[in-house]
Amino acid sequence: MRGRFTFLAGCVLVGLILVVAAVSLVWLPYDPADTSGGRLAPPGGAHLLGTDKLGRDLLTQLMVGARIALTVGIGSVLVGGLLGVAGGLIAGFATRWLDDALSAVLDILIAFPTLLLAMLVVAAREASLGSAILAIGLAMSGVVARLTRILVKRVLAQDYITAARTSGTSWPRVVAEHVLPNIWPTLLVNLSLQLGLAVLAEASLSYLGLGPPPPNASWGRLLQEAQATVLTSPTGAIAPGVLLVVLVVGVNLVADGFRDLADPTRRRTR
Repeated sequence: MRGRFTFLAGCVLVGLILVVAAVSLVWLPYDPADTSGGRLAPPGGAHLLGTDKLGRDLLTQLMVGARIALTVGIGSVLVGGLLGVAGGLIAGFATRWLDDALSAVLDILIAFPTLLLAMLVVAAREASLGSAILAIGLAMSGVVARLTRILVKRVLAQDYITAARTSGTSWPRVVAEHVLPNIWPTLLVNLSLQLGLAVLAEASLSYLGLGPPPPNASWGRLLQEAQATVLTSPTGAIAPGVLLVVLVVGVNLVADGFRDLADPTRRRTR
């Protein structure tokens, strides 16, 4: 019961951000580059949440920021998930020396700071939405690959895998019919958690100027721009921070609720 409530609460929080992002695709109160609202105007009828220091409508900026946060988060999870699962499967089936070599590479990738990796990616390309997705996805892939490797080796040690191979089942079929179905619930929970971390990473990169450049209104960049006026116009700093917390907490609740629902043992112990 608790797992179902947690999952539902997380879906509601994430759903609110999804709705805001979806609406921003078809409607915005103002053009994101419109600076005619007046500098640091207070919340009112024309601008429900006021304006920023450049005169842009804050509600418009937040709606665009929701779209960017979800785009980077989901894109990073897809990149990290595909690379990580592929690498983990290879390591799980590899010979001992190749497994040791891949494990060493994964240890280095996991220990490598995400921000430093982002700086390298931005230096090789440029500060853009694609660079943020690639950098965060690469950093995430090491964690996913390590988990996939552990899960694959655990499944391959089971008796039914030996029986399947004895009966003549090919390795690709073993992966499709036995390995992936047994590891996907745990992987899905982990990828859900990684989505929350990816959103935070994107906000951090944008705060440091390594995320999508203007006119992309990332929540992290909005926080960076509002820090100088937080005392005179606190809405500019509070609003993106609240939305960031709502999205990350919602994603974590979804992951926690799904873990409870997918694991019968956890359901029985609560």
